[in-house]
Amino acid sequence: MSQRQVVQMSTSHASYGVCVLGTEVFLDTHRSTPKGATSFDVHATSAVTVHIIHSPVTKPMLNSRWPLDPDIEIVVTIGVTSKTVNDNKVKISYYGREENEIAVAWLYLTCVDISLDVDVSRNGRVRSKGKDKAKWTWGPDGQGAVLLVNCDKDSPGTVGTDCSQVDICTPADLQDMSVMLLRIQGPSSVFANYQLVLHVSESDADKVRVFHAVRSDSHPQYKPVLGPGMLSYTLDCVGSGENTFYVEGLAFPDAGFSGLVSISVSLLEVHHKYSPGTPIFTDTVVFRMAPWIMTPNTQQPLEVFVCSIKRGINSNEVFLEELQALLRKANCKMTICSEIESRSDRWIQDELEFGYVEAPHKSFPVVFDSPRNRGLKDFAFKKILGPDFGYVTRVPLGCDACSLDSFGNLDVSPPVTVRGKEYPLGRILIGSPLPWASGRRMSKVVRDFLYAQKVQAPVEVYSEWLSVGHVDEFLTFVPAYDRKGFRLLLASPTACFKLFQEKQRQGYGEATQLVGMVGSERRSIDDILADEGLRNDNKHVQVGCLDDFRRLLKKDSLGLSEQDIIDIPQLFILRGSRAEALFPDMVNMLVLGRHLGIPKPFGPLVAGQCCLEERVRALLQPLGLSCTFINDFFSYHVLSGDVHCGTNVRRKPLAVKWWHVVP
Repeated sequence: MSQRQVVQMSTSHASYGVCVLGTEVFLDTHRSTPKGATSFDVHATSAVTVHIIHSPVTKPMLNSRWPLDPDIEIVVTIGVTSKTVNDNKVKISYYGREENEIAVAWLYLTCVDISLDVDVSRNGRVRSKGKDKAKWTWGPDGQGAVLLVNCDKDSPGTVGTDCSQVDICTPADLQDMSVMLLRIQGPSSVFANYQLVLHVSESDADKVRVFHAVRSDSHPQYKPVLGPGMLSYTLDCVGSGENTFYVEGLAFPDAGFSGLVSISVSLLEVHHKYSPGTPIFTDTVVFRMAPWIMTPNTQQPLEVFVCSIKRGINSNEVFLEELQALLRKANCKMTICSEIESRSDRWIQDELEFGYVEAPHKSFPVVFDSPRNRGLKDFAFKKILGPDFGYVTRVPLGCDACSLDSFGNLDVSPPVTVRGKEYPLGRILIGSPLPWASGRRMSKVVRDFLYAQKVQAPVEVYSEWLSVGHVDEFLTFVPAYDRKGFRLLLASPTACFKLFQEKQRQGYGEATQLVGMVGSERRSIDDILADEGLRNDNKHVQVGCLDDFRRLLKKDSLGLSEQDIIDIPQLFILRGSRAEALFPDMVNMLVLGRHLGIPKPFGPLVAGQCCLEERVRALLQPLGLSCTFINDFFSYHVLSGDVHCGTNVRRKPLAVKWWHVVP
């Protein structure tokens, strides 16, 4: 981008100037036109192109004279970088009525090439002279550079994330940054009266930090030159060659911040050592911060996190043994958080959510720490944040987090298409109250953050009908090796009553659930079907809560058909105005590829087999899924959670590049 560079011409002395390769220089002749002149012509050396602008037509200059018209403008451009100072000449000759030359104005120009370059093509390489560098566009044919928020911790001796450090503490930190090159060509001596200044706007300065790689005899040095409190940087000892800069992101997209930041370099003509300088050329590049991206259940699991609780009647030692057996089948790593580290907080799904950030040259996982801040509140920051493992959180100001701030209330669909609109990274699901109702709601700062990432367009769904209020209590996604590539599993009281009625007709009405669960009420199929209060509770859940949600997902949010949804038998009981699972909630499962860790429901035994387990197997095994039922009754279920609530999974990033998405 060039300023309107204007050079004042004179017939009494020669004019001198510096211009940038390919930019326009307007020659102001109006104040120097000699008395009696009626026409002029312009001649220049071979590298100079002259245009005469006579509105509305622009014509290339030929060997002809032009009338002196106040609307005529003379513009020159130079297409070759100067080898020596003042090697380009422009001569304006003025003619009187007798067509004799009465005066001459000379201009001597030195042409330099200045280019601020970044990876506009998003292929991991910094191209020279990229077009439209100051624009950022989405889609597979889009362009514009990408910036990672440097939210990992490459140096163990520092406090906080890398982007909280003003200096670069380890060379590994450079890999999390984007390269920016300032390329300069031309005679170095011209910069005695000109300055090159790198600058950023005040609104962007707290979102980005720039380091200048300064050559040193001993080792490279990286000087912070732009960022918070540093709006401009004047380059010293400017000469031909490349200046390398490393750019790091400091802030994710959020409310009031689109994610776009611009950095510019300007060539300033300095008339006096105390003057601020006049800009004659500016080149600008734009970056977009990489969003935080959630990974759906359909992605390959890499690592399962779980807490160890050894003390009391709610110890989870048996649960861990069964979980380890499942992980061996799934060939998945397991990380156990000790009871000391968790401070006896077992709900690791509620505390954090795993995602990732990606740029063309680098990708790394980032854990999103919820604002619930119970026993596990320091775990993500102290134990997960590290080299190439980032951290982000959002904490509401002036109010305490509620149950809906827990990340069991946060999910993401696999890739979907809704009414022709593609969501190749899926859509985030947030549990909320009804739009017109008051009630618990996920904190605005968390919702704002999720919406601002753009690439997984969130959908708010009704979950406040539950005592805990989390979406993982009534839905989950599982991979399916056909058609869409997944199924949505929904908790269904209707499906459960149909199953029990079927078993009653087959003569198993006396079959009893929760056999062996000491201290739990054992109820037969006959008892359950005869309980009008329980039937009414579940009619309310099915008709008033789940069926509306089902229609929303099919029509407006996920573009699903009935064939994409599987009803999992489940009953609920109302405690006041909100519902809880009557027996372990089978949709609250752990998904590890084709291996599913499902809460053991302890349903009525029919021919020695739990009829609930058998029905779920019949629904899911034809999809190529393996069902393992895990006993979480006393370790999680009686404490108002199940398998999914007590585990968390880091998964492989999605193959689709987020910058190819069109939000």
